[in-house]
Amino acid sequence: MITATSPQLSAKGFPVDTSEEAFGELRSSIDISGDIEMLRERIQEDGYLYLPGFLDREEVIAARREITRRLAEAGLLVPGTDPMDAVWNPTYQNSFRPDIPRNNTPLLHVLYGERMMAFFGNFLGGPARHFDYTWFRAVAPGPQHTTPPHCDIVYMGRGTKRLYTAWVPYTDVTLEIGGLMVLEGSNQNPGKLKRYLERDVDEYCVNGRHAAEIESGKRTWQWNGWLSNSPVSLREKLGGRWLTAEYRMGDLLVFTMSTVHAALDNHSNQIRLSSDSRYQLASEPADDRWIGDNPPLHGPRAKRGLIC
Repeated sequence: MITATSPQLSAKGFPVDTSEEAFGELRSSIDISGDIEMLRERIQEDGYLYLPGFLDREEVIAARREITRRLAEAGLLVPGTDPMDAVWNPTYQNSFRPDIPRNNTPLLHVLYGERMMAFFGNFLGGPARHFDYTWFRAVAPGPQHTTPPHCDIVYMGRGTKRLYTAWVPYTDVTLEIGGLMVLEGSNQNPGKLKRYLERDVDEYCVNGRHAAEIESGKRTWQWNGWLSNSPVSLREKLGGRWLTAEYRMGDLLVFTMSTVHAALDNHSNQIRLSSDSRYQLASEPADDRWIGDNPPLHGPRAKRGLIC
């Protein structure tokens, strides 16, 4: 994956060590995709399942077509270019677009259609459900738009802990465009991460100096859930390697709530497009921050006050 002509990789603006001791490729599990027991063992071992080509590529491309059409209409792409190329208009400085999945039939078919729901039903061992809220990222170039290292449990841990994230790219992701990274072995590192994994970003100190702002909605949270602003120093602290891939549309990456992950910086002239969606057994409790037509999200209705 890394060659002499590969671009210098960075994450949040920090140069990434791409030596064999610090950086590597995700292990593919597509060869065992038909063996549910092996998949369960693999995700316990690795903290993730990388399934190249598992989704229907043409369906993902159809979703990209609708996504880029909307971005072009909103003025986020360079006028006169083919929307499917997703060429970045520098007037756009953002990364999160939760509006994109709304009433987006091709995108919702990829994420919540028969193929994805059947996979999670088999994997979980019973009827599956998904969160109603879909996280969608349209990441402009530049380190300021890159997702810092974190685990998902601190954002959605009020329901079952048997909850999984599916990351789906709607871009053929070269190293220059930069994709999601998983920290090797992080799901097997409960000692160093124990206190972090027990936290909730929507809990706050009612006797803290920001309490009134949080309760009124003027301030989103007391703590943002990041493990570090530097993926480089975090890897040095926790050990393991950052693992990634040159993803293609049709690839699926599934990971646990306690798997540390982050993203590489986008050094291209394109907007990187991807979604995060969550799946669990329908019979188990769901985190109500992400359920319903008008979920609380991280707003005032989601906050829990504690005396600190």
